[in-house]
Parts: sequence; C-alpha cells; structure tokens
Amino acid sequence: MSKDIAISVRNVSKKFRLFTSPSARLAEALHPFRKAYHREFWALRDVSFTVERGEVLGILGQNGSGKSTLLQIICSVMQATEGRVDARGRLSALLELGAGFNPEFTGRQNVMLNGSIMGFSRKEMQHRMPQIEAFAEVGEFFDQPVKTYSSGMSVRVAFAAAIHIDPEILIIDEALAVGDAKFQHKCYARIENFKAENKTIILVTHDIGQITAHCDRAILMNKGRLVMDGKPRDVVDRYIETIFGDDDPVPGKANNAGESHARQVTIDHPNIEFADNKGIEERRSYCKNEVRFGDRRAEIVDCVVEAGGVWDPPQINFGDPINIYAKLRYSAKFAPLLGFCIKTLAGIEVYGSNTFMQQIPVPASAPGTLQRIRFSFSAPLRPGDYFLDVGVAEMDGTPGGSPVDVRRSVAMISIAPISRRISFNGLFDLSPKFDML
Repeated sequence: MSKDIAISVRNVSKKFRLFTSPSARLAEALHPFRKAYHREFWALRDVSFTVERGEVLGILGQNGSGKSTLLQIICSVMQATEGRVDARGRLSALLELGAGFNPEFTGRQNVMLNGSIMGFSRKEMQHRMPQIEAFAEVGEFFDQPVKTYSSGMSVRVAFAAAIHIDPEILIIDEALAVGDAKFQHKCYARIENFKAENKTIILVTHDIGQITAHCDRAILMNKGRLVMDGKPRDVVDRYIETIFGDDDPVPGKANNAGESHARQVTIDHPNIEFADNKGIEERRSYCKNEVRFGDRRAEIVDCVVEAGGVWDPPQINFGDPINIYAKLRYSAKFAPLLGFCIKTLAGIEVYGSNTFMQQIPVPASAPGTLQRIRFSFSAPLRPGDYFLDVGVAEMDGTPGGSPVDVRRSVAMISIAPISRRISFNGLFDLSPKFDML
C-alpha cells in the first residue's frame, strides 16, 4: 500500500445469515445433516476504494445501503466475508450512539477505558482528561453513570474521547446528528482543524450540506454496492436522485440528468422573448450534467435568467436585479408548489425558497396547458459562478412538497467581478450599517 494511502478497501463483501426465528437458528445448528434454515443476505458486494492521507471522504446512502457495515469492517469491529481492508495509522471511530461505552460506568471511567484500549497509559489519559471534560461540556454528569445520559450527552463524551487520543484516521457515523447546533459547530470546527493537520476523516451523514461543506470527495452506497465515487456536489445530486427517482442507481450508470430573498412570483407573465419556442436545453447557461427527478405530471420545459435587460447573460453585474423565468407544461391537474435555489459550485445552498414558504397560492392548471412563472429578487452575491435549481412539486403540507419535476444544477449563473474593492467576506453582501453609540 502506498505511503499516501491511509485506507484501502479491496473487493469487500459481507454476508449475513438471516433466520425467521431463534428456533430456526437452533434447528440449523443441531441438524445432523447440516440442513439450512436461513437465507443469505449480502450487506456489501464487491466494494473497492481508497482514501488518501489527509483526505476527507463523505459516505452517502439511504438506510440499509451498507454504510455502517462498511465502517465496522474498516474499524475491525466486523470481519469481511470476502475482500480485504488495510488502514495505516491510529484509528478512532464514533460508529454509533454510545458505542463501546459501559452504561454502568461514568463518563470519566469510560474515557479512561477507551484510552487504555487505544494503548494510552493511565498517566497519559489523566493528562488529557481536563481537555476531554471541557470539550464534552456535560458538567457534573461526567462523573455519573452513562445510563443516566441523554443521547446528546452520550455523543458529547464519545466525540470528545475520540478526538483527544491523537487519531491519524477519524471515522464518524451519523452520531453528530443528535447533538445541538452549538456542539455540532464545535465538532465541525475541530474537523476543519484535523483537515489542516493532514489527518484522514471518513464522515457518514444524511446532511448533504455537511458533505459538500467539509468533504474533499464522496461515495454513494446503494443496496450494498458502491454506485458513485466523485466530487461531493455530483454525489449529492445523485443521492437526491436515488431518494426521489423511480429507478435504483447501478454502478457505472451515467446521470441523464444585501437583500437576497425572493420578492415575488408572477404567474403567466407575458414576455415576447420568453414566449419563443426554445427549450431549456438550447439556452447558453444550460448544464447538461443536471440531475432531474420526479413523476413528470408537469414538466419544466424552459428556464432562463434575465438581468439588466439581458436574457441568458454570460455574466451578471454585482447587485443587479435578477429574474428567473420558467415555463411548465401540465399533463395532470394538481395543486402545484414552485421553487428555486441558488448554490455554490460545491453544492452549498446560498438561498432557496418556494411558493409554499412564501405563502403564495398557485392555481392548478388543466392538462395540456402551459404556465409561465417569474421569480424576482436582488442578489448581491460575491463574484463567481453559481448553480441554479428549479422545481415543481405537488402540495402535500410539507415545505418541499412531493417532487413532480425537479431540475438540480440546471443552469449556471456567473456574477461578474466588481471594479471596486470588495467590502465583505462570505457569499453575499448584507450591507450592514455601523453606528458609534
């Protein structure tokens, strides 16, 4: 294994025997002719990838896709049925809530036990204990049995213990989802510090924003197989497609697919240029690698951006009013929800909203009719390139509705560099006022 490779997973498969009842398991164990009473279930099938030293790898997948099984094999908690895993460096893992903790022991005792398992002496752990206790922030509960902890407290102590044993490889499996916002921010700040120290991290989460924000690379698991390995934004788009799409992804299958809030949505806006017969695929800004999903009872047949009187502009001046026009064709009548989102090239949302959130009623259209809409807003975005998502969904009482035609990364918006010095950091200008009081 190369010195630059921290983790190597080669052709790993994992098989489980599933029994219908405990009695079936006993019958198989005692049968004189070894009759099988089980059925085989492959949780992993021929999974291969490597993680370079200093890389942050995100793993996405629906529940039951094999993510946790894969991590347990990497951490040597479980043995693979086939294949091999090699890890180079001290490995610390937070696999699940309270994993490895004795509920009868106090938090302090569990931290000491965890340190001894990792090869640290009692004196070394006592030296680290004040830092661990301070990071966990559970107060007097640190010396109470873990069985009295809430889920959030268990995660605090477990994460604090995991990061204070100088790991070269850190593995986190969804555990941070139960922590409060303040603690999550502190954890992800520590992850950023680990990245700066060239340590290897594997992060499993259903929070796609954390994948795009913190990971250098991502893989997508589905039904025990690795179906995509690539840039976080591309893998996140494919993940969304697996959730809402009709077909399961398979390995190797290509995708076919200041004041920054929306001011208004206009329905059936008359405009000569937008009334042409062009489709969205003919627009200059169209991204052919878009991800599209939904049942298509209505289709977004065109989408175009207008700014400063220019349609489909190659660049938009900083702070210019922006109009997003979309044309929909209905094949069924339903209560629609219309929305858009602007995100960075890494997939981080800058802003997203829809007619449900804005409390704007949208009339249902009869099958065969066309509907034109316009989103208008001002976006003092930092100069650079951004992706645009547009979508139509059916109202179901939830903020996002049930997808009908969602087109992610369907177009690119480019904000032109400004001649004057940029007076802010971040993605957009809040235009604050400073007063001396």
